[in-house]
Amino acid sequence: MLTIETITDRDQWNNTLRALPYAHVLQTWEWGEFKRSTTGWEPQRLAFYNEGQIVAMASVGIRRVGPLKVMYISKGPALAYEDPALCAAVLDELQTLAQKQTAVWLKIDPDVIAGTGVPGEQDEAPNTAGQTFLNLLKSRGWRFSADQVQFRNTITLDLTQSEDDLLAAMSQNTRRKVRTAEKKGVTVRVGTAADLHILYDLYRTTGERDHFLIRPPAYYEQAWRTFIEAGLAHPLIAEFEGKPIAHVILFHFGRKSWYFYGASANEERERMPNYLLQWEAMRWSKAQGYTAYDMWGAPDEFIESDSLWGVYEFKRGFRGTVTRYIGAWDYAPSAPLYAAYTQLWPRVLALLRRR
Repeated sequence: MLTIETITDRDQWNNTLRALPYAHVLQTWEWGEFKRSTTGWEPQRLAFYNEGQIVAMASVGIRRVGPLKVMYISKGPALAYEDPALCAAVLDELQTLAQKQTAVWLKIDPDVIAGTGVPGEQDEAPNTAGQTFLNLLKSRGWRFSADQVQFRNTITLDLTQSEDDLLAAMSQNTRRKVRTAEKKGVTVRVGTAADLHILYDLYRTTGERDHFLIRPPAYYEQAWRTFIEAGLAHPLIAEFEGKPIAHVILFHFGRKSWYFYGASANEERERMPNYLLQWEAMRWSKAQGYTAYDMWGAPDEFIESDSLWGVYEFKRGFRGTVTRYIGAWDYAPSAPLYAAYTQLWPRVLALLRRR
C-alpha cells in the first residue's frame, strides 16, 4: 500500500523527481510556481512512498472555477509505467484525491508513449507499456480529454548516437542547410537572462509573421528568466555580423532536452539560421548528458491541412522518430457534473469573449 507525503522543499522535490522514470520539466518546482503566479493553478506536490522509498511523484495543479475545482497533472505523474501494479495503486490514490477535492475532473497527461512512427506507415509500432496503461485508464472509466493541453505528437532524436551519426542521418537537404548557415557567416552563442529583450523581440516578430497569438512580454520574461536562472533553460542565439537573427530556447530536465521556443527575424532568413540552431541545440544537449532531444510538437493528424504541417516538414528533416504520446485523460468523480461542465463551460467562455 502506498503512503503519500506533500513535499514543500524545492531542492528535495526537483532532485527526487529528476531520478524517477518519465520525469518531465513541466513537473518541476519552477513550473508549478510559474503556473501559480500566471494562471492561478495552485500546486500540490505529492510523493508516493512504498516501503519508505519514493516510487512516484505528481505536481497537481488545482484551480477554482466559481464554486468548483479542476485538477491537472501536466506531463505527469512520474513513475515506472512498466509496472502495472504501481500504476493501479497511484491511480487509486489520485482518484481518491479528486473525490475528496470534489473536483469536476482530474486531468493527467503523462510522458508515456502510445506508439512511434506515422500511423499507416511501415515504421509504425505500438509501445507495450503505453498500450497497457491506456487499457488500465479505459477500464477505470477515464475519458480521453477533449482538452488536449500539450502536444500529443512530437519528434525525438536519440542523443546516445555519435554526432557524426546524427548528422549523417539527416536528410540531404537539411544537412546542406546546416552547412549553408555556417558557410554564410551565421554564428551561435549562448543566451542569458540579460538577453530576454532580444528573445522576446524575435518571438514577437515570428508571431506576427506566422499569425500565432503571443502573450504579453511579462509572461515570457517570468517564464524564461525563472527557468534560465534555475539552470533548467538554455537559450541559443544565432547572429550574423553581431546582429541577432534567430533563437531557440531549450528546457531540460531528467533525461531529456526539449525545444520549447524558437523564433527568427524577417531578415537574413536565406542564411538558414534555424537549421544551425537545431544542430547546435542537439550538440549541446548531448554534451550535457541528455539522452533524448524532443522537438516538441508534430501534427495531431499527419495530413497537409494540419496547422503544424509546415513545422513538421522542417523537423522531420532531422530524421528523428515520430513519437505519439497517450495524450491527456480525465477522471470525473461525478459523470453528470463533468458532462455539464464540459458542455456548458466552453459556451460561457465564448459568451464572455464576445462581450
